[in-house]
Amino acid sequence: MRMLHTSDWHLGRSFHHVGLLPAQEMFVDHLVDVVRSERVDVVAVAGDVYDRALPAPQTVALLSDALWRITDAGAQVVLASGNHDSAVRLGFGGRLLERSGVHLRTTVADLARPIDVAGTRIYALPYLEPTVVAAELDECERSHHGVLSTALSRVARDAERHEGPVVVLSHAFVTGGEASDSERDIAVGGVGDVPLSLYREADYVGLGHLHGRQTLDERVRYSGSPIAMSFSEARHTKSSWLVDLPERRGEALHVEGVTAPVHTPLAILRGELDELLRAPEHQAAERSYCQVTLTDQVRPLDAIDKVRARFPLTLSLQFDPQGLPQREQASYASRVRVASDLELVDGFLEHVRGGAAASRAEQAVVRQAVEAVRVSTSGEGTR
Repeated sequence: MRMLHTSDWHLGRSFHHVGLLPAQEMFVDHLVDVVRSERVDVVAVAGDVYDRALPAPQTVALLSDALWRITDAGAQVVLASGNHDSAVRLGFGGRLLERSGVHLRTTVADLARPIDVAGTRIYALPYLEPTVVAAELDECERSHHGVLSTALSRVARDAERHEGPVVVLSHAFVTGGEASDSERDIAVGGVGDVPLSLYREADYVGLGHLHGRQTLDERVRYSGSPIAMSFSEARHTKSSWLVDLPERRGEALHVEGVTAPVHTPLAILRGELDELLRAPEHQAAERSYCQVTLTDQVRPLDAIDKVRARFPLTLSLQFDPQGLPQREQASYASRVRVASDLELVDGFLEHVRGGAAASRAEQAVVRQAVEAVRVSTSGEGTR
């Protein structure tokens, strides 16, 4: 049986206020092509299909189109809810959809409903929020470890008489996984991760939640998100896992990565403004979403306009002035205790620029402004 493991589509997500729907549509096209070309039997999605519990209509339409096209290409779909999904909304019509090869797993009751495909038994665990499901799981410990341990023990009991391979899909933070900036924290009481040993009974474990592709064990893997969702993922290779399952439990399996298309690449740039605008090695960034950090000692005027003149897709502009002398630490009260308004404004400018003082021309402008305000307010007092 051949399975394509993917997760964390986050349909409807935006990236620094730029909608990702066109990139997600490209990924769906890619997914359908892979199903056809690789003769995939099952597309397994390990949670976070949507980015929010109440997805927009066009987002729902994209998922509907994706499910129809994947099943039309010849594969079944197994889909578990993640911590971003509304389990109730995602699970609507689940029993009916099973007739067309779409298997939704969103509740504790679904733990007892494995999916059998060509001799392989798939258990798709939805995201299990401890405070919500602990009571349903025989009053187990109210923690991620407690609920997942109980859920997986149920899976083990059900699978022990099955001779074919066993696959578990799980949306969780497994110890050893590397997080990025774009995942929502699922910690409860400060402990959100679970040990790898919980999944020892499965022939393959398809994980979701972390957005970087990772191999924790030859049989335990995160597919990662198919699209970058933060600049911390700029160096990720976005992909899915193509998994060939053996005929019997315990036999060797074959896994290879299938690289996803990149709609718009990411670039992280750092340096002084003039250097960044001239450097030929940044040519590729002219077509990328950019995070730019300027290190000029004095913050350049109209910096964002100048940066976007070369890098039009700049989404984040930061300032980290370098080479400035260390200023003495002083209390706020002492820093604002100055002889005049001019000194106060000069101090403010120096503060927001990271230590660079106002130029003479700027001091002249400030002096004129302060004088104008003084004249205006003194005139009001005589009316």
